[in-house]
Amino acid sequence: MNCNSPVNTPAEQPVLQPTVQSRLTLGLPASACAGERRFPLTPEAVNMLVARGFTVKMEKGAASTIKYSDNRYTRQGATITSRDETLGCDVVLHIPQMPLLDVKKMRRGALLLTLSDISEYTDSAIRELLERGITSVAMIRIEDDNGSTPFNDVLAEVDGRASVAIASSFLADPLNGKGILLGGISGIVPCEITILGSDIAACAAARSALGLGATVRMFDNDVSRLRYAIKELGTGVIASAVYPHVLQNALRSADVVIATEAGSGCVIGQDMTELMKKHVILLDLCQISGRIFPSIPAASLTEVTLSGTSCHTAARRCFTHVGNAVPRTSAMALSNVLITMLDRILSCDGITNALKIMPGLRPAVQTFMGKAVNTALARKLNMRQVDINIFLSLS
Repeated sequence: MNCNSPVNTPAEQPVLQPTVQSRLTLGLPASACAGERRFPLTPEAVNMLVARGFTVKMEKGAASTIKYSDNRYTRQGATITSRDETLGCDVVLHIPQMPLLDVKKMRRGALLLTLSDISEYTDSAIRELLERGITSVAMIRIEDDNGSTPFNDVLAEVDGRASVAIASSFLADPLNGKGILLGGISGIVPCEITILGSDIAACAAARSALGLGATVRMFDNDVSRLRYAIKELGTGVIASAVYPHVLQNALRSADVVIATEAGSGCVIGQDMTELMKKHVILLDLCQISGRIFPSIPAASLTEVTLSGTSCHTAARRCFTHVGNAVPRTSAMALSNVLITMLDRILSCDGITNALKIMPGLRPAVQTFMGKAVNTALARKLNMRQVDINIFLSLS
């Protein structure tokens, strides 16, 4: 070999940029549950997602529950199509549980984003999700970089604010209610609101009630959380740990009782409910209703607002599904969080990469690559739970 011969050094080559063959499709089917009036995206949010590279397909009339027409969405870039086509998208947004027939129409390997816990699905629907290799994510479990749960937190804030607005309207009803205001009138004793818990929903409710001039009592056995709530709300709130005698006195004089997730450790049995006023307004903001007031039948606010049923009947009721009474506000709140999350997933080039880069997504994943990666889900199906981190380390 001639040492003086020139060395054949490879010339620099341009880096080939991958050509996007098709935009990521996002499906918005109408709610399969008659009692669910919330919708995940507003027209403005759809426009922002289209600008970021999504192709949005929405079922005809899907947003009618939040009083938006199909034309509002088409003007913002969405395509109005059939339910089957929305279910066949790469990403499907469906707030309540999805029935088996809809799961069967989903594309294999698709991403399902829902607010409901997948473990509450029917066994057959869950097995179909697994068989089709669908990645299902319970959005209320998603964590941000600070460890907070943005979807759960913003919906809790909506529920808290809405609960006081609804209670106020029920009390002010001159025909079916008492025809009274919560407070704020000189010389008139204000109404009393008892709140069980001191989490985000409880603080939102207390803030609204204080603004209307009501007297607010808050109970929680988590003293650290209670201390933080007092710091946020000020000394206007009467806060206490859950002492039975103190709680009984508060329930006896309350015009409104609001139960939140943080107060789910309290059980208001029949003996305590009998102490309450005849026309007390009860609202349950917990994800699973019926635990705090087991002796009182639950009534969805969706049914009440749609049918015009009076809140005051001979039988005492506890109102649930508060967010469904203000579905457009819920849609706006969800849109704010969804835009950020979907934008990050898109920038990660796929859900698998997103799970690697965004660890806060992992606690929310329930089925992944045909395996149950959630403990409750695996237990329900009598299956072995698979650690999602194992998949991510091998992929």
